[in-house]
Amino acid sequence: MGGPESVDRPGAEGEYPLSGIRVLELSSDIAGPYCGKLFADAGAEVVKLEAPGGDPMRRWTASGTELAADTDGALFRFLNGAKRSAVVDLGAEADRQLVLELAAGFDLLVHDFTDARAAARGLDPVALLAAGPGLSVLSITPWGPDGPFAERPCTEFTLQAAVGSVGYRGLRDRRPVAAGGRIGEWITGIYAAVAGMSACLSARASGRGQRVDVSMFEAMLLSMTVYHDLNGQWVEGDLARSIEIPSIEPARDGWVGFSTITGQQWKDFCALIGRPEVAEDDGYLDGRRRMEHRAFLQEIIHGWTRERTVDEIVELASAMRIPVAPVGDGRTLPRMDHLVERGVFTKGPSGFVQPRVPYQLHDRPTRPFAPAPRLDQDREAIRAEAADSRAARTASASSEPAGPDPVRPLEGLRVVDLSAFWAGPIATCYLAAMGADVIKVESIQRPDGMRFAGAIPNEKLWEWSPVFAGANPGKRDLTLQLDDDRGMALLKQLIAKADVVIENYSVRVLENFGLGWPEVRALSERVIMVRMPAFGLDGPWRDRTGFAMTIEQVSGLAWITGYEDLPLVVRGACDPAGGMQAVFALMMALEDRRRTGRGQLVEVPLLENAVNMAAEQVIEYSAYGECLTRQENRGPVAAPQGVYRCAPEGDDPERYVAIAVATDDQWTALRGLLGEPEWARDPALSTAAGRRERHDDIDARLDAWLADQTREQAADRLVAAGVPAAAVVNAHRVMPHPQLEARGFFETLTHPETGATRYPGFPMRFSAFGPCLHASPPPTLGQHNDEVLREELGLSADEIAELREAKIIGKRPTFM
Repeated sequence: MGGPESVDRPGAEGEYPLSGIRVLELSSDIAGPYCGKLFADAGAEVVKLEAPGGDPMRRWTASGTELAADTDGALFRFLNGAKRSAVVDLGAEADRQLVLELAAGFDLLVHDFTDARAAARGLDPVALLAAGPGLSVLSITPWGPDGPFAERPCTEFTLQAAVGSVGYRGLRDRRPVAAGGRIGEWITGIYAAVAGMSACLSARASGRGQRVDVSMFEAMLLSMTVYHDLNGQWVEGDLARSIEIPSIEPARDGWVGFSTITGQQWKDFCALIGRPEVAEDDGYLDGRRRMEHRAFLQEIIHGWTRERTVDEIVELASAMRIPVAPVGDGRTLPRMDHLVERGVFTKGPSGFVQPRVPYQLHDRPTRPFAPAPRLDQDREAIRAEAADSRAARTASASSEPAGPDPVRPLEGLRVVDLSAFWAGPIATCYLAAMGADVIKVESIQRPDGMRFAGAIPNEKLWEWSPVFAGANPGKRDLTLQLDDDRGMALLKQLIAKADVVIENYSVRVLENFGLGWPEVRALSERVIMVRMPAFGLDGPWRDRTGFAMTIEQVSGLAWITGYEDLPLVVRGACDPAGGMQAVFALMMALEDRRRTGRGQLVEVPLLENAVNMAAEQVIEYSAYGECLTRQENRGPVAAPQGVYRCAPEGDDPERYVAIAVATDDQWTALRGLLGEPEWARDPALSTAAGRRERHDDIDARLDAWLADQTREQAADRLVAAGVPAAAVVNAHRVMPHPQLEARGFFETLTHPETGATRYPGFPMRFSAFGPCLHASPPPTLGQHNDEVLREELGLSADEIAELREAKIIGKRPTFM
């Protein structure tokens, strides 16, 4: 179904960053195949095993475009390029045995079965791990492979409700809104690739693989809420539904997006629109107050924006360093000047336009895109490899002793963390969780700005920011005034001894400090520098300021999210997803350094990761001429799909349940719960297409049916019948949750200021690393000054005291 007779296999060593790594993939939908794509693009060999009839995604189009019988869908072809394909029937003993034999010759097996479903197919974790001593087994499941919710019916849409993402997005006089574009699946695929690569690196050191599992629920909780559980531990009450003001606003010729994260940006924005007096009211520094006065503020904002074109607004706001962007979609993105100049989009091997890989290793090419395989096209070769693997295993069966216990793959790695806000810090937090020694460098003159965003007001508020707390466990903290020669000299000494330097400022910041890549490279031939600018190191937008919301606005993620008359931002998902993409790229660079002994520059623009997560929009427009857009809570996966009002509870008149009927069998189950009413038995509703045509009518009838049920009662009844559903929970009230508790997702650590605090872990569990990934709570400002300066740089107590007296180091912001 489209594709060559065979796909060239990468060289065993050195041609591409992950040449020599072999991945066996048994998964469908987006998360597992995107994980496999990330490996394949980096040069790994990926073999895709499909059920008889093939991966259902071969027939998928988000626009509903009819496909010819011999043609695979464009998204499938994007996700599965450069892989090989063979059909296996896991219901047949011979094919189950073939999978086990084949797996013995691979480094990583990726599947999407829960433990119960894997066991039913004869592929339980013990059997899989026994296939080969160096094999790691990675499962990607909605809730995790085990626990009380493991088999609970769900879709990505209902998981958004369950994590608290839906409940706080939207206008208060309308229903809350989910993010579009199956974003949770893309995010989970990135976490899975990082988890799989971590297991491969660990196995190389020990000779022993391990079991790894990734929970989509946990990946979405970590990425689609802004550490709201931490906030919920420190403040009373629920998190109110809201939108940002300003955010996506109407211009004369389209939509334009703003992001005013800091107080200065808000003041500059008020000056931009000719209303500086509005900024004199300090109450408007609080986004909640702006939401209360939304009508007034939007009137004055729209009075200014509607008179100007998007290009005029972007030019004016950029000159004032206000984060701003045109709102992109599948039609406009490939034509944007910055993306054209950087070559972000390319015509792929299947003829449609697609984004390039979301990173650049400046000294090592990635694998050129190759077509996706036809179903079962590599059957004979792959079955022959299984036979060879069986023979090799028999010949070596006896005597090799088991290797040492697997170790965390980054033990001994030294990281200088110059990042701030969210994307960079969560990346370095993961490095610390994998054993790296991460030294976070900030200053008392300019601490990490995220220490103050959403911080709880008190005498040391900079230690009470939920996002800072969530993204920084496991690190040491050093303050250095970098615009002082003594502070810069100390930083350069740290870098000279480091393996990795990572930063996510706008491009000009480090260059103005004299710390661009040429200067860093001069300090050490082995150092790897990871740079995470919003838009990239070159191109017309290189010097623009951009936060996660800016990236969502321009990338298409906001275009596919919101009400039909108002696009909305996802709120932050680009940051953790971009951070994990940076980790994956860094691990590739570490593999390259293992072979060459040399470090290199790694560039991971947040925008390019986001356009990969939103790739379906560009692909559908290029392949089929369809410009996907938002449909509030409806979408192409399920019908009906929506957020429905339930009975009020206590003082809260608005309670909702999310429902997604993804199959005809689920519709039959829902019809039974409704009592088989005559309207629901209409044969036209037996198909998804028929239900979409009558969506308004179905929605009204579901609202009526749910009116006297609480959201928990409704969700429990629906799930028990096999219908994906979830109560729309408030993000401050996700815990307690039986699945999170069973899997130990949260870790309680004692912080010097906040005391015993529940911190989120990561959405992956490693069988060899124990239940806790965080070694320590997030550091206080300058907490490890003396330790680092004494032990790492050899300073005496008197020298350290002199630095403290000169305010080159310290523990309290100078402006507080």
